[in-house]
Amino acid sequence: MITVYGIPNCDSVKKARTWLTEQGLDYTFHDYKKQGVPADLLTQWVSEHGWTVLLNRKGPTWRKLPPEMQATVVDNASAVAVMCAHSSTIKRPVIVWGSGAVSVGYDPDVLQRCAHG
Repeated sequence: MITVYGIPNCDSVKKARTWLTEQGLDYTFHDYKKQGVPADLLTQWVSEHGWTVLLNRKGPTWRKLPPEMQATVVDNASAVAVMCAHSSTIKRPVIVWGSGAVSVGYDPDVLQRCAHG
């Protein structure tokens, strides 16, 4: 089972969902806005990929955070705390593949490798 995590109006999420559909791959969509951020999984993803990969510091949500809050992000735990509180700071999409692999962001080459192992 493939699960796509993100928000529905994100262009990268839209591209990934379209790509999966075009490949004939079934998936479940987890909407952070409606279903929340799965903190246990986020912690696992950060452990696997590093907080600097998962935290989107280029997006508008990050830029709107007070500098004092941005400055608190110094390690995995502090990054997870901010990402849980502000789901739009999580780089999107995060895809958990049937194999257990996790990909972050939209890159067709990475998706191809993950989908066909």
